[in-house]
Amino acid sequence: MFALFEGDRQIGNPFATEKEVWEAGLIEGLVTDLPVADEASGQFIPAGYHVEHVADV
Repeated sequence: MFALFEGDRQIGNPFATEKEVWEAGLIEGLVTDLPVADEASGQFIPAGYHVEHVADV
């Protein structure tokens, strides 16, 4: 399971995939854009947000 975090605080519910976490965050208005690959093949995520693996519930 994966969840969206702002700093050390989990925001939103956990989901089976990272993609589902970002989609839910976008729908809920928690993030304003989904991460996209940059020219260096890295990933841009909004400042202060990250997706983290959480224990299965």
